[in-house]
Amino acid sequence: MLNESLYLNKNIFSDSVDKKATRDGYGDELLKLGEDNENIVVLTADLTESTKVDKFAEKYPERFFECGIAEQSMVAVAAGFGVNGKRAFSSSYATFSPGKNWETIRTTVAYNDSDVKIAGHHAGLMTAQDGATHQALEDIALMRVLPNMKVLSPCDYYEAMKVTKIAGETYGPFYLRFTREATPIITTQDTPFSLGENYSYWISEKPKCVIFATGYTLYYALLAANTLKKDNIDVEVINVSSIKPINKEFIVSRVKNVRKVLTVEDHQVAGGLGSLISEILAEECPSLIEFVGMHDQFGESGTSSELISKYGIDDKGITSSVYKLLKKAL
Repeated sequence: MLNESLYLNKNIFSDSVDKKATRDGYGDELLKLGEDNENIVVLTADLTESTKVDKFAEKYPERFFECGIAEQSMVAVAAGFGVNGKRAFSSSYATFSPGKNWETIRTTVAYNDSDVKIAGHHAGLMTAQDGATHQALEDIALMRVLPNMKVLSPCDYYEAMKVTKIAGETYGPFYLRFTREATPIITTQDTPFSLGENYSYWISEKPKCVIFATGYTLYYALLAANTLKKDNIDVEVINVSSIKPINKEFIVSRVKNVRKVLTVEDHQVAGGLGSLISEILAEECPSLIEFVGMHDQFGESGTSSELISKYGIDDKGITSSVYKLLKKAL
């Protein structure tokens, strides 16, 4: 059942569940941060409206910098701000930043521990009709490998506001991952979020497997859990929005008595959430694992619902993967 102690959206399983894009949460919280901290500056690469920094630009034009289609230059400028007393938010599509300018991020931001927040928008298959070239499916892998870099992947609009707030109040490099389309509201303003902590959103007394999901895929994991419950199959669903840092002890504690794990992500399994959970469990708690996500493949053009279904990231695909996992013997 849903973890009532987390104050989740009680309407989550309704066909009329409210939806809002995580990029909107970023833009709305960024405006609040700008009001509270005059040292916050925002940069973008000809994507002001798409990355939802237009409100900040309108209210604080002297702290907004349109860098044009030059992502490497944008992040280098942000790094300069970040080592000189400013807190810089660099906003672009994830396929361009960190996709195109990764080396610049590595050398000028991460290596120098500069106070820069890289906001990667339009990530994953949810970019849909823009096609494979614009569907960033490698960004988590690119960023979590960098020393000093923190990586956050919010599950919905409200959590997007919270990760933006945390980044805006914490020194150092961050990568924030956002999607374009409106996705279901899972949490509320009262739902807890802490850097480095992850929470069980669906709990069971004796789960037969543990599902780890990140970003909007958490919604489909919860739908799958609800369906499985009707078939008398209990699972636990954990929201992994804090990818780096992560509480390894918590991960192990949830798995040690189950030893069957499913990971769900709109990202390459290699280097993404699947790899992360595998790395943790390989050291502390070897387990059987199934991976839902992209398996060494690019996406393609289509609607988001078509792509999510094709690649098995929806609730039907997750449910099927759970059944497959449960058939395996430890």
